[in-house]
Amino acid sequence: MKITNKELREMSDQDLVLKVEELRRELFKLRISARTSPDKAYPSKKQALRRSIARALTHLRERQLQSS
Repeated sequence: MKITNKELREMSDQDLVLKVEELRRELFKLRISARTSPDKAYPSKKQALRRSIARALTHLRERQLQSS
């Protein structure tokens, strides 16, 4: 699930934290399914999830730095 910067900017801090948790859970499930069934590895989907998580965490960090 790819998430855009525009969507991230519109979210509150709490929503961003929840989104990161959701994306991490989804990545975990994808990793497990890749281990149990190699036919369902989906490397491009894993990469998109990792990038979305990084993007969300970057937005959270920027907000922390702006508020301090």
